[in-house]
Amino acid sequence: MKVIKATSVLFVVFLLASCGGSKRFEKSPVDNIIRDMPSDRVFSVILNDMDVECSFFHTYTHQYKIIEETEPGKPEERLTDWYEVSEGYFESHANDMGMEIASRGEDGKLQKGASPPGYNNYVGNPKYGRWENRGGSSFWAFYGQYAFMSSMFYMMTYPVRRSYWNDYRGSYYGTGRSYYGPTASGRSYYGTNSDYNRSTRPNSTWSRNTSSFKNRVSSRTSRSSSRYGGSSYRSRGGGYGK
Repeated sequence: MKVIKATSVLFVVFLLASCGGSKRFEKSPVDNIIRDMPSDRVFSVILNDMDVECSFFHTYTHQYKIIEETEPGKPEERLTDWYEVSEGYFESHANDMGMEIASRGEDGKLQKGASPPGYNNYVGNPKYGRWENRGGSSFWAFYGQYAFMSSMFYMMTYPVRRSYWNDYRGSYYGTGRSYYGPTASGRSYYGTNSDYNRSTRPNSTWSRNTSSFKNRVSSRTSRSSSRYGGSSYRSRGGGYGK
């Protein structure tokens, strides 16, 4: 009888403690997406949404937006199903919602550092648009036939300044380091807790999730995006640069 009671107590303790654990995964869904892509295809993978649930274990999930050119020069977008990911992979991308986390360009080079969507393959590419001067600053503008890409990357509300793109291409592109744009009032221009992400994904699962875990992640990523490799660039006025 004592053995049975002891076993029962241990089982209850295990149930109470198990919510802090997680399953192990060897390959990430993004690795599998890259593996299944034709070797010559231009594509981008954006972390569209994320979630964490606690049942028997913590379950970490991602949803991705994939932009791919099934025909050269004709990008199309699609949303994936939800994928379960490891705790480590989830943590490594905790600040990357709304960011491009993998891409391959026309040159065949694979990029895996987190970057603002469109910065690798489309912004700055004269095939798709040009830089225009407005109010003393230079902004990216897509040509008429690619105007839909402004909506795809939310650039109508959050236009890309040339200084941001130059900062990324000059110091981050090809290094594997993540770039979140300039910071103002302790918040980066891009990333999970940015105004860009909150306003463009107000109905996301992550935005509606009020779990204590989500709040801990939000607090951590808000304190310093530099922990994840973000930029510390500031304009002379302390706000977002020109």
